[in-house]
Amino acid sequence: MMIKVWLRRLECSARALGLTLMAGVVWAGVLLAGASPARADGAPAPQSIPVSQLPGWTQDRLDGLRQAIARQCALRAPPAPWPQLCRELPPAAELRAWIERRFVAWPLADDKGRRDGLITGYHEPLLSGSLQREHDRQTPLYAPPAEVASIAQSAANPSGRVRRWHTRAEIESGQIQGLEPIAWIDDPVEAFFLHVQGSARVKLRDGTWLRVGYAGHNGHTYRAIGRVLIERGALSREEVTAPGIKAWLRANPGQATEVMQSNPRYVFFRRLDQSAADGPLGSLGVPLTPGRSIATDRSRIPHGALMYLDGIDPLHRRAMRMAVVSQDTGGAILGVVRADVFWGAGDEAEKRAGLMRENGRLWLLWPADLGPPAVVTRTPQ
Repeated sequence: MMIKVWLRRLECSARALGLTLMAGVVWAGVLLAGASPARADGAPAPQSIPVSQLPGWTQDRLDGLRQAIARQCALRAPPAPWPQLCRELPPAAELRAWIERRFVAWPLADDKGRRDGLITGYHEPLLSGSLQREHDRQTPLYAPPAEVASIAQSAANPSGRVRRWHTRAEIESGQIQGLEPIAWIDDPVEAFFLHVQGSARVKLRDGTWLRVGYAGHNGHTYRAIGRVLIERGALSREEVTAPGIKAWLRANPGQATEVMQSNPRYVFFRRLDQSAADGPLGSLGVPLTPGRSIATDRSRIPHGALMYLDGIDPLHRRAMRMAVVSQDTGGAILGVVRADVFWGAGDEAEKRAGLMRENGRLWLLWPADLGPPAVVTRTPQ
């Protein structure tokens, strides 16, 4: 009898202990859920880290970063969350401490959860040309006709999905009526690459410079001609750099036009009233800052976002870790972990941009007092 009573007491104690442990587990789950925002699929979101713990953060001198930020703060309506941040922007000497105090770093991953992505570079070409056509080898830069995406329409469709118009081959055939050239470029290969870069300065015959910039496109999907040349066996994957493609096009003029026209997308341009001292305008509407402004996928990354990049310097083959600002976009810049670094103008900028095609990682630097943005908490596919 005494044994049965003892067993009942032991059973009750075990049940009580089990309930206590279960309650502890439930409360721990509640507390953890509050500390780590959940994604739509219920999995915990990536954890932010202090900016000071970013790889190479203390080695980045941050030169030019305040200028890049100040340029977007000068907009009548800076992109969120910058209206409040712009009021707090400190002098350059205090910028590092302010970023460390005000922001946290969220690691970015693609839709499969992969951290590594493609990092490329672009520059502002310095071309030669004229306002009127002077010879048959010149290539026109056209202003956007009314039927295709205007600057305002392109801004309203950041993913680049606009109504399709004529293809590149049809436009370059000279049979389309009503197209207005804003300039004529002497080198057709450089004119083609301008459609990828998006902006340039053109030296005219009298020695003055004309700055031109992106003003819309024909709505067709961008097709990289480097991939076309690989598929045809004309170049190896290692040879597909901007210098390598340019060299092949110039060495094979009989095939060059057909290869360039295999990319159906055609870009239209406008004249820009800017001094040569300023960088070209990015899609955010501010001059780009060499080494600090990047182009990203605007449908995934907040415009004007402060970010951090961990990649490889294409010239010196060493770590390249730096704070950057998302101030531009491009038709070939798609995905979360994807960035195109603006390097400025001149020979070194052209070389660095042409060689840069590396794997890298990105962090979004976001105010510590705000919740993580959608690009961090989205559900992987």
